[in-house]
Amino acid sequence: MPESTKRAGLLAGLYARVSTEEQTEENQVQELLQLARAREWEPVVYRETASGARERPELDRLLDDARSGRLGAVVVWALDRLSRQGAGPVLNMVGELDRCGVALVSVREPWLDTSGPFRDVIVAFAATMAKMERARLIERTTAGLARAARTGTRSGKPIGRPRASPVLLHAAAEQVAAGKPVRQAARAKGIGEGTLRRFLASKPPSRDSSAAP
Repeated sequence: MPESTKRAGLLAGLYARVSTEEQTEENQVQELLQLARAREWEPVVYRETASGARERPELDRLLDDARSGRLGAVVVWALDRLSRQGAGPVLNMVGELDRCGVALVSVREPWLDTSGPFRDVIVAFAATMAKMERARLIERTTAGLARAARTGTRSGKPIGRPRASPVLLHAAAEQVAAGKPVRQAARAKGIGEGTLRRFLASKPPSRDSSAAP
């Protein structure tokens, strides 16, 4: 195990995250504090209200403190508090913290404890799984590029909005000719304002001279 995690008084970063303002991280914090006290670690609490897929400044601050050597351990309530973007980010985090000499402990996943005797096994397992996750990502990217090549687009999806029906365009143009603003006519027919303006611009001047702005 990392030498720093053997001593009492170790500074441990406790990370608690909830997704919305309606939730509270207090229950997480109490369990995190209980674990830290049981190990005689000095707790530093990092509280976050953010979705797992969005920017998380408190997690970034915790990781910066770990990299700088300020923290000797990181304690989370559960692995999904770190990320919900698949296993890759979490597994990479295990390896990075270990390289910094910082233990990672999970309250809800007792097997994840790189401060204990199974550290080498856990870190090796995480590295292997992270490698497999990267390989799957490459496979998905390659498949997407192949699909894009077949469809003639970068992503394999159709470019832009579906093409507006000529019937709807002509109907909207008639409304504009009758005095209705372009934006209202486009909205009434369910087509884009820009699409309608381009259609009107492509018609002879005599037909769209009465178009409202």
